[in-house]
Amino acid sequence: MLENPISSIIAAIVVVLSLAILGYFAWKTLIISDFFEKGINLYQAKDYKGAEAAFRKVISLNSSNDVVRLFLGDVLNQQGQIEEATELFREVIHRSPKNADAYLRLANVLIQQEQTEEAQTNLQQAKDLFQKQRQLEKAKKISNLLDRINSKSSEL
Repeated sequence: MLENPISSIIAAIVVVLSLAILGYFAWKTLIISDFFEKGINLYQAKDYKGAEAAFRKVISLNSSNDVVRLFLGDVLNQQGQIEEATELFREVIHRSPKNADAYLRLANVLIQQEQTEEAQTNLQQAKDLFQKQRQLEKAKKISNLLDRINSKSSEL
């Protein structure tokens, strides 16, 4: 029994298209990974402008990556762009309300802006999330920090 030649051609086209799509996504993932690694290396080398450019490139290629947004916020904070860093951290919290690191980073910039009450709220949220995630050491450190902030507040 002979196969229909049109069916064979369609099957071949589907396979070729599937391979092309897979190749595209593999290439895109490799490019994103390279920019991310470059951003991390530049951040560690304190080349914040270069790191910012690399992280922005990653976000332009993959807009759903919240980890990169956190790193970009850190870079912006290091460059004194606290308002933009604050907005990035708030955006991550809005997109991913269970991201404890976002609350922690937001609390850090709020402390820099002397917004102690809001910082404490975010620290408490981070602590609660770390406890739920069974990251008890991090939760304990935040609890100690909250105790120190509260004792300084009561001294004033």
